Amino acid sequence: MSRRRLLLAALILGLIVVFFAFDLGRYFQLEYFKARQMAIEEFRRSNPLVAAGLFFLGYVLVAALSLPGAAIMSLAVGAIFGLAGGTLIVSFASSIGATLAFLLSRFLFREAVRGRFGDRLRAVDAGLEKEGALYLFALRLVPAFPFFVINLVMGLTRVRTWTFYWVSQIGMLPATLVYVNAGTQLATLTSVRGLLSPILIGSFVVLGVFPLVARRTVQALEVRRLLARWPRPSKFDRNLVVIGAGSAGLVASYIAAAVKAKVTLVEKHRMGGDCLNTGCVPSKALIKSARLIAQARRAREYGLKSIEVDFDFAEVMERVRRVIRTVEPHDSVERYTSLGVECIQGEAKIISPWTVEIRSGGGARTLTTRSIVIATGARPFVPPIPGLAEAGYLTSDTVWDLSTLPARLVVLGGGPIGCELAQCFARLGSHVTQVEMLPRILIREDPEISELVARQFRDERIDVRTAHKAVRVVREEDGKVLVCEHDGEEVRFPFDHLLCAVGRVANTAGYGLEELGIGVSRTRTVETNEYLETLYPNIYACGDVAGPYQFTHTASHQAWYATVNALFGGVKRFRADYSVVPWATFTEPEVARVGLNEIEAKERNIAYDVTRYAIEDLDRAITDGERQGMVKALTVPGRDRILGATIVGEHAGDLIAEFILAMKHGIGMNKILGTIHIYPTLAEANKYAAGSWKKAHAPQGLLRWAEKFHAWRRG
Repeated sequence: MSRRRLLLAALILGLIVVFFAFDLGRYFQLEYFKARQMAIEEFRRSNPLVAAGLFFLGYVLVAALSLPGAAIMSLAVGAIFGLAGGTLIVSFASSIGATLAFLLSRFLFREAVRGRFGDRLRAVDAGLEKEGALYLFALRLVPAFPFFVINLVMGLTRVRTWTFYWVSQIGMLPATLVYVNAGTQLATLTSVRGLLSPILIGSFVVLGVFPLVARRTVQALEVRRLLARWPRPSKFDRNLVVIGAGSAGLVASYIAAAVKAKVTLVEKHRMGGDCLNTGCVPSKALIKSARLIAQARRAREYGLKSIEVDFDFAEVMERVRRVIRTVEPHDSVERYTSLGVECIQGEAKIISPWTVEIRSGGGARTLTTRSIVIATGARPFVPPIPGLAEAGYLTSDTVWDLSTLPARLVVLGGGPIGCELAQCFARLGSHVTQVEMLPRILIREDPEISELVARQFRDERIDVRTAHKAVRVVREEDGKVLVCEHDGEEVRFPFDHLLCAVGRVANTAGYGLEELGIGVSRTRTVETNEYLETLYPNIYACGDVAGPYQFTHTASHQAWYATVNALFGGVKRFRADYSVVPWATFTEPEVARVGLNEIEAKERNIAYDVTRYAIEDLDRAITDGERQGMVKALTVPGRDRILGATIVGEHAGDLIAEFILAMKHGIGMNKILGTIHIYPTLAEANKYAAGSWKKAHAPQGLLRWAEKFHAWRRG
């Protein structure tokens, strides 16, 4: 805590101590005001403005310091100034005092609380940003929630000060009127408790809940208005129709069949989607072949004179296709049919919220369904670079059709896909130039992490060109050339093939979204709420088409929420949980991450401690000759709770699982350190990282006493 905060906290604490030490609370008793009512009224008649000012300032101070006595002051103000004047004084004084308490809480505690519980408060912030005024209004209207508690808690959130003030001014007005009006009858009032009868409290509760109920009612009416455009079937052919048989669609249809729903899965291309046919499976198969070639070149490091590798690129690519065929049965029509899913090869179009038209080789058919899950995936994004279309290009979808190794390959893009394929083709023998517009490759990772990969790429003679913006593609006598801009100058890269790997864009066109008015977000994914629900309450989206993550494992994760909400949303709905999302880039060295890294922590203003452990010191890494890499963990300052972890090195994608489990279930660094890890394994790196954290957070004062204790025992 900064010096200013300490001084302010000390001042406030001192004022509170004085209040209780000198029993100043006796001046805020009902009996005290009743006994001196005549004298106070006489003072008010003689000095009306001074009296009003003193009561106003006193009320502001009591509310700002969260001291007891505000209710009694409201009664006294009503007795002295009447209903109109008293309401005016109390309404503004209480709102200003509450806002000061709100600001004090924010200044003194928010940084520390958000540093410790920032990830949990983000969900609260999101809810307040969406419906904050309504929730605060409801809390203010219900006397069951002490006003001073609301002031302090709201200060820890990101609700705006002006919003807090005006909502407080309006929300506290009914209670202000009750107390001030009661104060006008101070002579007959015997207890404050009598003001808030069960009936009155119930009325306030109804009044507080009313805005939320009204909002839900308006939403329900809006949904009815939307659905009124289409006739609702009297009965339905299906419980669920799933459009798209990629990772999300397969999981969605499997879950639906598992709970005995009648489900139809529609796919217009190949079962398994991009992951099986053009993404994860083929790329990892190619990575394995390329890695074996690279390891063979390092034979001398392992005491071998040489290993000669003779290969044909066409045979390598045939192995990739063979791997796809081997995995295919897992995602096949036959398997899913046996699980109870009706699989249809064809193009689906949503005709109405309850109707899907399917066109296939056998003609067209229409199915009515209670719910629809959109899982149409994404496709490679190709930027509008002049000359690119005319020259021809490859993407992560079409690169698998190659049968001849490109002599010169330009890889456009420094993200995970671009990096994985650039390294593969370089190891297979292509001269690879990797062009990235941003300052470094793997821009989402911390700079030291992306530099480890870039250094390895340079060692493997990949020409990594960052901060190069592709301007155009031209054809010349000796072939095709990519022209880039760098530091105000043009740089030219000749190539035989250009692989475009600059990201992916969701498939949102061609199946009825436009006609239904279902919108897309700024990132061009289907707009959904926290339940993965679109504009219509029975149409959901999941996977790459919904975002915000475009990974196979998050697509499967989302599919559970979309399907369960689609089938059982009338009983219970579940918000999609993105609190612990891992991913990996399968370069060498591998890069795996879960949770925050330093870049994101700084962007979100989240305090953290950082711990690093260099894998070069790990015994198993030394024996395997795989010493490059590190474990980097972010923790809450002074505590062992993990905010995020990044692992770089051999099998990082496997090793990160321990941190994923730890973050998901609240396991800290101390428990990782206290867990036995097999020796010698790469997994020990996680334990040693926890040990590095423990060493950095050792209680130095206690250790000094321990040193003295042992010295005393030695005599």
